[in-house]
Amino acid sequence: MSLHHRRDELEKFEFMMGPSRGKLAVSLDMVTDALILIGQHGVYCNSQRNPSKPALDLETVMNELNGAKELIQSVMEELRRERDAAS
Repeated sequence: MSLHHRRDELEKFEFMMGPSRGKLAVSLDMVTDALILIGQHGVYCNSQRNPSKPALDLETVMNELNGAKELIQSVMEELRRERDAAS
């Protein structure tokens, strides 16, 4: 996995939020960027059954990415609560 192009962003978030939450924040940004790209691609790859919806494979990828995003957000929130409780 190459994170070279996100090194500055990773360092900034790790400094602001700590190593674990910083990495999760960058991961969340990456998943969000992937969702945006899939959404843009979905404009051109419509379902044959329902042209107002993206193709089924794109819809599946979007659902999985949204699920990953929710999990990342829940872990970040849990880490924040643990940090706040320890303070």
